[in-house]
Amino acid sequence: MQSSKISENAILEKSYNREDWQGGYQSLKQEFDYWIDDIEGAIPPQLQGTLFRNGPGLLDVNGQQIHHPFDGDGMISRISFVNGRAHFRNRFIRTEGYLEEQKAGKILYRGVFGTQKPGSWLANLFDFKIKNIANTNVIYWGGKLLALWEAAEPHHLDPNTLETLGREYFNGVLSTGEAFSAHPRLDPSCNQDNGAPCLVNFSIQPGLSTKITIFELNPAGEMIRKHAHSVPGFCFIHDFVITPNYCILFQNPVTFNPLPFAFGIRSAGECIKFQPNQPTRIVVIPRNPETAKTGVKILETQSGFVFHHINAFEVGDEIVIDSICYDSLPEVEPESDFRQVNFEAIAPGQLWRFALQLQNGTVQRQLIESRCCEFPTIHPDNVGHQYRYLYIGAAHAETGNAPLQAILKIDLDSGERQLWSAAPRGFTGEPIFVPRPNSQTEDDGWLLALVYDAAHHRSDVVILDARDLHKGAIARLHLKHHIPYGLHGSFTPEVFVQG
Repeated sequence: MQSSKISENAILEKSYNREDWQGGYQSLKQEFDYWIDDIEGAIPPQLQGTLFRNGPGLLDVNGQQIHHPFDGDGMISRISFVNGRAHFRNRFIRTEGYLEEQKAGKILYRGVFGTQKPGSWLANLFDFKIKNIANTNVIYWGGKLLALWEAAEPHHLDPNTLETLGREYFNGVLSTGEAFSAHPRLDPSCNQDNGAPCLVNFSIQPGLSTKITIFELNPAGEMIRKHAHSVPGFCFIHDFVITPNYCILFQNPVTFNPLPFAFGIRSAGECIKFQPNQPTRIVVIPRNPETAKTGVKILETQSGFVFHHINAFEVGDEIVIDSICYDSLPEVEPESDFRQVNFEAIAPGQLWRFALQLQNGTVQRQLIESRCCEFPTIHPDNVGHQYRYLYIGAAHAETGNAPLQAILKIDLDSGERQLWSAAPRGFTGEPIFVPRPNSQTEDDGWLLALVYDAAHHRSDVVILDARDLHKGAIARLHLKHHIPYGLHGSFTPEVFVQG
């Protein structure tokens, strides 16, 4: 941590200014296709494969600002690594809503997080149409590239051209408009499939009671298990975790009042209110469909809000879950401007460990990291199992809330921390861990991250040695433009570079 201490002192009280951070929230309307030639350092020749990123590429529609970035149209960025070189391509996902709004030159759909159609509440009255914006995650699984948005079905893309091929229904397993979460988990060795990997995902159908559906897909992309369960109360759940035997979801303590949404006054997201006096419920669903019918357990813990989990694992009858927890839901205010957020007035997300005792239904929790942090990643072989190292986007300073400007490595065994920071004018997001071929240790690999460089209004692809962040960047690949702050992504050893 010594190198980060020095930089904290050098950057004085605040590690950023708001105007720099705001630059990453400008639309990128152009689609690019080029080899990246402006590079500091060198790309490791062993790094072969493709990094896919997804996020809102448009923060406006023909000059009409959207209310919240989560309402922005999805744009895939693809960085392909081959023989020590890297190729960049980006393309918008041609959803029905995107094509309609681009043709009309104006906003035609209400957004979940506050975007309204022009024309006051009358233009939005009783309009329940949902625009599948496909903007949250992207995975390559079963030979298909899928853009994910948790409120509806995925979009199938060509990994070579990023062309939108249509919606994906997994041979009719999904129905039209059926949700398929943007946070699947890859089980590296599934108990039910003789150790073969499988993709596990969920969907939420909220109401007075909520239907939670669990999906499992084999390496060919075929749906091999699907089972649904009803839990009491409204659910707003973005992420989940798995162990070999369980799926675990945190039911955040919120309520939903649909009337302002129905009458065109508020968006659906603005009708969700956090309930600080209510407990957070933890829903534990067995992955085996036979035991899942009767084996669902619901435990309670202290009130808090969780967007993202890091990992979970079993120790005997105990389930351990590491999560980013907030004191309350950062609610979307109707007349607010997300670019003017007062970071200092909001409690930061922090890393907590929850220990669930299934026999007696108790939950213990422990603070692991108080520094503001979000968007975790681990070695993919450790998903659902005990692990030692995690990596996460973090604030530059040790205390307070701020934009993510750094990447933090935590050794859960020794407690050691390492911090790589892009402050004062760089802003980070989710790192992706890529194992080195034939690696023997859990942290032997690279971290790939997109970093917005406010000084040049461009984004860099940064490659770090996951074993030692204090070395600094192995390589910084300077793009010719910026990429608006994204959400999630993934890496595949398959190489896609065709234009």
